[in-house]
Amino acid sequence: MRLHRLDITAFGPFGGSQTVDFDELSAAGLFLLHGPTGAGKTSVLDGVCYALYGAVPGARQSGQGLTLRSDHAAAATRTSVTLELTVAGRRLEITRQPPWERPKKKGRPGTTVDKAQSWLREYDGTTGSWKDLSRSHQEIGEEITQLLGMSREQFCQVVLLPQGDFARFLRADAEARGKLLGRLFDTHRFAEVEKRLAERRRTAEAQVREGDAALLADAHRMQQAAGDAMELPELAPGEPGLAEAVLSAAAVARATAREQLTIAHCGLAAAESRQAAAERDLADVRELDRLQRRFAQARERAALLAERADGYHQAQARMERARKAEAVAPALELREAAEAEHRRAAAAEARARGLLPEAFAEAGAAGLASAARRSAEELGGLDSARRAEQRLGQLVAERAELEHEERSDEEILEEAETWLAGWEESRTGLQLGVESAQEAATRAEQLAVQREPARKRLAAARQRDEFARDTDDAQRQVIEATERALKARAEWLEVKEQRLNGIAAELAAQLSEGEPCAVCGATEHPAPARKDAGHVDRETEESALAASQRADEQRAEAERRLAFVQRALAAAQGEAGDTSTEELALQVEELEHEYTRARGLASALHTATEQLRQAERERERRLTAQREAAVRTASRGARRDALDRERTALEAELEQARGDAASVSVRAAQLERQAALLTEAADTARVAEDTAQRLKDADARLSDAAFRAGFDTPGAAAAALLDDAAHRDLQHRLDAWQAEEAAVRAVLAETDTAEAARQPDADVTGAERAAADAARRVREAASARDAAARRCAELDRLSARAATGLRRLAPLRDEYDRVARLSALAAGTSADNERKMRLESYVLAARLEQVAAAATVRLQRMSSGRYTLVHSDDRSGRGRSGLGLHVVDAWTGRERDTSTLSGGETFFASLALALGLADVVTDEAGGVRLDTLFIDEGFGSLDDQTLDEVLDVLDALRERDRSVGIVSHVADLRRRIHAQLEVVKGRSGSVLRQRGGS
Repeated sequence: MRLHRLDITAFGPFGGSQTVDFDELSAAGLFLLHGPTGAGKTSVLDGVCYALYGAVPGARQSGQGLTLRSDHAAAATRTSVTLELTVAGRRLEITRQPPWERPKKKGRPGTTVDKAQSWLREYDGTTGSWKDLSRSHQEIGEEITQLLGMSREQFCQVVLLPQGDFARFLRADAEARGKLLGRLFDTHRFAEVEKRLAERRRTAEAQVREGDAALLADAHRMQQAAGDAMELPELAPGEPGLAEAVLSAAAVARATAREQLTIAHCGLAAAESRQAAAERDLADVRELDRLQRRFAQARERAALLAERADGYHQAQARMERARKAEAVAPALELREAAEAEHRRAAAAEARARGLLPEAFAEAGAAGLASAARRSAEELGGLDSARRAEQRLGQLVAERAELEHEERSDEEILEEAETWLAGWEESRTGLQLGVESAQEAATRAEQLAVQREPARKRLAAARQRDEFARDTDDAQRQVIEATERALKARAEWLEVKEQRLNGIAAELAAQLSEGEPCAVCGATEHPAPARKDAGHVDRETEESALAASQRADEQRAEAERRLAFVQRALAAAQGEAGDTSTEELALQVEELEHEYTRARGLASALHTATEQLRQAERERERRLTAQREAAVRTASRGARRDALDRERTALEAELEQARGDAASVSVRAAQLERQAALLTEAADTARVAEDTAQRLKDADARLSDAAFRAGFDTPGAAAAALLDDAAHRDLQHRLDAWQAEEAAVRAVLAETDTAEAARQPDADVTGAERAAADAARRVREAASARDAAARRCAELDRLSARAATGLRRLAPLRDEYDRVARLSALAAGTSADNERKMRLESYVLAARLEQVAAAATVRLQRMSSGRYTLVHSDDRSGRGRSGLGLHVVDAWTGRERDTSTLSGGETFFASLALALGLADVVTDEAGGVRLDTLFIDEGFGSLDDQTLDEVLDVLDALRERDRSVGIVSHVADLRRRIHAQLEVVKGRSGSVLRQRGGS
């Protein structure tokens, strides 16, 4: 990478436009950038970094474009940085402009913020012109990072060599060195490996603990199942030996439970034997009691049978008379059926005669039948008259329908004429309504197009007002954060100065009698320094430094927020313009009002159009109805005359056929009813005569049957008869008495029953009590046996589940042991890691070893072969090692820590370290050639000889067309280096003066 030209305007301390021609400065290979303190030497380097990465280096990084602007710049001059360089064989030009708070145009009061802008162009050697590549901040940043192969942090360490940082690097502890090297060499992935291993270790440990917790839970369940007879191990989940202890305790509990189960089985067998004996005794006592009660009951039943013997003999006589009467029963039933049939026939005849006229009251069955035939014949002659009557009714209905249609057509004609008379006026009004709605719809569409832009401008104006308020708050916060950062930095510098003043006391505290001093090498320490009451140690200094860094971060965050708010304010102002929010709101309100009114009028378009179409359809319908009504009226007169003639003829025919009746139908109904009544009366008269004869025959057969059965009269035979229920009841009583008598005789004749009656009364209650006690003892023994069996089954189940869980947990435990060893090894806490070196530290140690080797090449030349930088794996702080850096003094042959170097030695050691680091990072970035380097300050601490040696080393960097710029205000350098870029400060801002080396 080679720089050609840098143009800066209104940037940092430079109020106007300044140009740096690096091609002219680089011609000599070594050039000097000098000027008084605060003039802006470092701002030139800031401009290079800002052009490449859009941010300034190190602690000067702001991220807020407005803070880069020069306080000396004119209000109308915009801050701008343009850098022309060659990288990877391509000549590029980068221009960056940070956000700009400028006055409003046309003399309006207030300011507005323009957004940040960037340009990237490439020189085309074929055409000799510049070609635009991109205007996107993100694309330009990605393109430059890819071409350089370095991040902004790496670039600031490799190209802009800040000597102060490397001096601190030489004195820093392993942790601080690790942070710097980690940023430069991107070893974050190794830290992620450590983190991932730790996470896997915690996950596996949690799974193992979870498995052990489940095992302990099963152990507690086993203890409950064993009745607290099981002793649990006093081990926590995750401790070794827990599984074996639980399994051993479970085995003892299972053996004890099985012994208890065997004892319970024996107890149950003995209880069941005693219960069987008690049950047999109870059965014998109950059988004796049954026999004794059976004999006593048989004696009581025999006495009761003797008392009821007379009733038995009477029932036997009643049953005999009923058997004789059963021979007369068929004749009785026949006579009752004939009598009932005759009564029904007589009643039916009486009802039928009651419906006839008095003229037929005395007529017999034959006379009634003859009269019925005459009525039927007359009814048959009325069929023609009935059809004529039906036709007359149809004629009347048709005549009425014609009159109704005539009245309806007259109404239709009158209504149509009335409606058509006002048609022209109605059509004109409807057409006016349609045209008005169409005009409103057109107006609504025009207003709809205007609404959305007006709304967006109003929303942007409201955001503009809100962002304006936020900008004031953000500016106030930036000022406060800047004040806090300056105060914290001043406090840190004061603490650092106090510590440096008392550093001798710290070094003296490390002295031991007989051991050489790290500073002078002496083994005698006659007057070591002592810490005073206000001594400041390393922790206090680091705490103050951390507070200062936090304050800087807070200031940077406040500046980033201010830039964001200002960019948002500029965007909102660009969209909303200068019109006030109230005016825009009034315009939007008026547009909305007009739009709503137009939409309301336009909404009636469909209704008005539909009403016009409906009116036109209604006109056509009424014209059609008018024509049809006129045609129907003309044809209706002929039909009415034909109906009147037919009606006159039918009325004459019907008047003769209906006689005295109101109509032919009424006359036919009268004849039909009369014929039906006469026919029914004739039938019932014949049935009554037949049933009277059958009743007389049944009386004769009944008297003959009663005489033959031995009864004096039919009534006596009927009285002796029994119905089915009475017969069954009487027979049941006779059978029950006989069965009872036989049963009593059989019981009294039983030998065992009689023998039991002679024995003493049986004690059933005592035997039952003894059997109940035996059953209770069996239940208790069975419960004990079941409890022991359940205890064994539960212990077996829980033991099997615990064994299964242990088998399932075994791979997890092995994985945990393996991951825990790897995690401890990577974290540097394992016993196998002798140097307690973390994985990231191990990788950084390899990088540091490369850096030390590259730096030694230049350090030996600067120190005339005296000093050599070496990497050390010695432990330091908390027992860790890996990032130690020592210097070997060839004059003494001893190796010591780099923090013991003097000021001048520290400078050229840090310079060599910076150059070596630049070489290693360049190789890490893909070997990008760096043709331009800058070295910032530190030369004032060198003597003339050392300065010559350092300049010789720097001059050697010009090999292969490389140029080096030294940033310093040391006067002797101005005599030694002819190519110079001077920064001159004044009241109106700084300016640049360039002098070539020719």
